[in-house]
Amino acid sequence: MTRSPRIVSISWGRMDVEKLGVGKDFKLYPGGGRPWDWTETNTQHSPGIQPEDVEELLAHGATIVVLSRGMQLQLQIDPRTHKLLNERGVTVHEVETTEAVDIYNDLATSGAAVAGLFHSTC
Repeated sequence: MTRSPRIVSISWGRMDVEKLGVGKDFKLYPGGGRPWDWTETNTQHSPGIQPEDVEELLAHGATIVVLSRGMQLQLQIDPRTHKLLNERGVTVHEVETTEAVDIYNDLATSGAAVAGLFHSTC
């Protein structure tokens, strides 16, 4: 399995991701990633991260998922998302964005099958 890309830097509204470049929000997974466009699944701060948002991560072989809740913890996680990840036996980390980046990068560097959703603002 190909390693998950590392996050090079994070600041308010800006992320730099290895091999993907600069953007605001990202979906990252083993072997790659892409910008995270909330409009694809009608994601909003509440009820938060949708099951459809994490399906793509699991399809790429993730067994660990890091869910960033934003820099000010404003992004919630839909209870249906918790249920899906629990049913699939996925290890989940739900934390503030800078902490999420640290956890994710440590796991990616170790070669773990880690994926993440990263929100770089509120």
